[in-house]
Amino acid sequence: MAFATVGAVVLDCPDPVALAGFYAELLGGTVEDDGEGWVDLKNGTGTSLAFQAAPGFVPPRWPHADGSQQFHLDLSVEDLDAAERKVVALGATVLDAEDRSRTWRVYADPAGHPFCLCAG
Repeated sequence: MAFATVGAVVLDCPDPVALAGFYAELLGGTVEDDGEGWVDLKNGTGTSLAFQAAPGFVPPRWPHADGSQQFHLDLSVEDLDAAERKVVALGATVLDAEDRSRTWRVYADPAGHPFCLCAG
């Protein structure tokens, strides 16, 4: 039987306020800065994203040489092309979107965390 629930998904980054702003534009919600290197993005869904200052932060590499990857977010969208234009305008980097026949594409947020836009 489960004895825990997910409180938040936390992303380490060099600038929590800036990265929370990126995801607020992408997902909606309210940015709540505690002023001590921790920022929450509340979006009313019960699951929150949090952003934690990490001195010396080094973004994950994608794809990793051994084929594995760290944690990433899959974000559902109605229109992949329109969503791609929007996330790039917000500061995302395209990592893998060459195969336009797939139902997903890979990007990096402004701090370098990989995430996927998935046709919903």
